[in-house]
Amino acid sequence: MVQATAEILIIISPFFFIGLINKVKAIWAGRRGAPIFQPYYDFFKLLGKGEVISGTTSFVFRVTPSITIAAVLFALMMVPLPMFGSVLHFDGDFVMFAYLLGLAKFMTVLAALDTGSSFEGMGASREATYSTIVETAFFIVIGSVGLLTHHSSFDTIFGAVNMAAAYTPLVKILLVASLFIMLLAEGSRVPVDDPNTHLELTMIHEVMILDYSGPDLAFIQYAAALKMTIISMLMADLLVPSHAALVPALTLFTGILVFVFVSVGAVESLIARTRISHVPQFLFLMTTLSLTAFAVVAFFLFGGIK
Repeated sequence: MVQATAEILIIISPFFFIGLINKVKAIWAGRRGAPIFQPYYDFFKLLGKGEVISGTTSFVFRVTPSITIAAVLFALMMVPLPMFGSVLHFDGDFVMFAYLLGLAKFMTVLAALDTGSSFEGMGASREATYSTIVETAFFIVIGSVGLLTHHSSFDTIFGAVNMAAAYTPLVKILLVASLFIMLLAEGSRVPVDDPNTHLELTMIHEVMILDYSGPDLAFIQYAAALKMTIISMLMADLLVPSHAALVPALTLFTGILVFVFVSVGAVESLIARTRISHVPQFLFLMTTLSLTAFAVVAFFLFGGIK
């Protein structure tokens, strides 16, 4: 019962975290800003609106929002909660997790191309390019933790990571930093992208969904917010001690999620959006951090130092 409640809270929380980011940005700018729950109001407002669908699009454009939200929700089932584990787990489940998120992105890219818009095609090209960097680095991240714990499932990896060797904190710091960059990239946040701008020449994610409206746009926005929440959950799983009691573990888990999104708001307030030509350099920082973590684990396991 407690696990079911926790999963439901996770499912309904993504817009709260988006509102938290917006509130932090408003505070940094010296403004009152919109209420934290404003994204919920916008979501339900979109659900009540009609849709305008271009006559040049095919069924791909229409089914993409449903497939996207289903894929991300399915991926959520594989992410463990402290003391409870994941709803669905098996050896190698992180591979399915990555490709469920990849399926959601693939369908969004395909729908953007389906509109026949050159602007949306440009955004789709950028998204596909950056995803190849992020996906590779993500597998290195999970490979590092898997090598450290000798497990191949999210559920057992995060359950054992806190029982590993003394050098684990160093690896965790590197991996959490790497996942934070992934969150900024996958969430289309500054410095990779800016969800609040609508300049076609600089947009990445936003330009791909310009033709969506009404409930379809609401589903896509929810899926994007949920994906950010899922990545932050992976960061929290690395940091929450597996031997902690239930209430402290869940409290720490929630606190880490809040801290991550407050940090996103602070980052967006303190730095500017990176030039398009420099985005790959920023994303390769994730690859560098994950490779460093992998090298540290490999050195201590196979380098003769215990």
